[in-house]
Amino acid sequence: MYLGIDCGTQGTKALLLGPDGAVLGRGYAKHQLVERANGAREQDPAWWVEALQESVKQALGSNGGRVLAASVSGQQHGLVVLDEAMQVIRPAKLWNDTETAPQNAELVERLGGKDAVLRRFGILPLTGYTVSKLLWLKQREPENFARVRHILLPHEYLNYWLTGRLAAEFGDASGTAFFDPRTRQWTHEVLDAIDGGTGQLAAALPPLLAVESVVGPVRAEVAATLGLSSACVVATGGGDNMMGAIGTGNVREGVVTLSLGTSSTVYSYREAPASDTTGNVAPFCSSSGGWLPLVCTMNATNVVSQTLTNLRMTVDDIDPVLAATEPGAGGITTVPFLNGERTPDLPAAKGVIAGISATSYSAANLLRSMIEGVTFGILNGLELILEGRPADRIVAIGGGARSAGWRQMIADATGATIVVPVEEEAGCLGAAIQAMYAYGHVTGNPRTFQQLCELAVALDAEKTATPQTSARAEYRAAWDAYNHTVAAHYIID
Repeated sequence: MYLGIDCGTQGTKALLLGPDGAVLGRGYAKHQLVERANGAREQDPAWWVEALQESVKQALGSNGGRVLAASVSGQQHGLVVLDEAMQVIRPAKLWNDTETAPQNAELVERLGGKDAVLRRFGILPLTGYTVSKLLWLKQREPENFARVRHILLPHEYLNYWLTGRLAAEFGDASGTAFFDPRTRQWTHEVLDAIDGGTGQLAAALPPLLAVESVVGPVRAEVAATLGLSSACVVATGGGDNMMGAIGTGNVREGVVTLSLGTSSTVYSYREAPASDTTGNVAPFCSSSGGWLPLVCTMNATNVVSQTLTNLRMTVDDIDPVLAATEPGAGGITTVPFLNGERTPDLPAAKGVIAGISATSYSAANLLRSMIEGVTFGILNGLELILEGRPADRIVAIGGGARSAGWRQMIADATGATIVVPVEEEAGCLGAAIQAMYAYGHVTGNPRTFQQLCELAVALDAEKTATPQTSARAEYRAAWDAYNHTVAAHYIID
């Protein structure tokens, strides 16, 4: 058996996978989130450990001793810093923390400006990436900064808790912005710009492991706590988007995954690094041996949930509302930048609702316009990823993908068929598949990711959405109105 663990923003999930790809158990435990008005978003890593223990115990039942390998998927970009005694120095700042926006801008300028940074290091730091959190720590909490001896991402910290060993892998490391995804090496020069060339931060980086490797066996005391065998090994794991790619079969060129969660992401596997020169596409490595160019928008199901609450509706109202309203929401255009935005890079932005008239001003149209705004934002990202090529099929995951009406909207707007995996927890499933992959390699019985995905990733035929050509023009007009509204209200470099 194989165990996949996914530490997200809201909670931690676990999935137990049999050797035939069947799901044998699952668990979930919620954890807290500290949110402040200044944009800070933080969590104590101890909360992740507690949630991991609870969710894994639920998933395992009495099967712990039969688990051969485990793998951890984690929310990307979070900063966990340890001191010389291997103790957590302060709460982790998360992917959606925008408090560090000034530090991000300052760091880009220190390194020569956007074009120079992208050319030299292969990635443009955006607010939310790990690197600006380090400069923030130096400027705002210098005593804590001086104590830093180890720098970890969330999934790496959980790997350390499980195994007692420090390690990183190419996929999640890509989102730090002190890693060159083209060469798959740490870029010490970026860290030198923060610590003044003392080497403190470069020395704090964990070693990089290839996907065929394992971090190590589970520590004996952890195995006893979780009910695992001490022979269980822990694979390298990766960021949640990288594990979501594996969990949707996005391990070969031509597959597109669109995730509608708290944030929204769209990505597609490549055999070579991305060629984007604008900085709008995150040129990440995959955690399956290739590359995973990705676009992330910060505002997705969180926007819809808040709208439903304010309109005194529930998720059960989404599909009836979308069925009863027309594309374009009666002329209402919403730019839903409630938490700032990453794509386009506008961390301090506020949202816009435009085009309200006496005839269009209804709760139903407001809800539709919010969903359309979220959708058009991420579809702009899809166009960047595909570089003008049309998508024939998109694998949709995340909470938003549960809505038949929302899936149909994406199908009609793009002209692509939308498919949904049977297993909703793509991050957990991807982690379990990666555990199978790594275990096969270290025991001399290797299988490819494509073979394993064919075994474990199934599609729910009842949730397929086929595009309706009659709606394409209406959605194109609404999409254009969205882009015009963005251009009119924001200055985008």
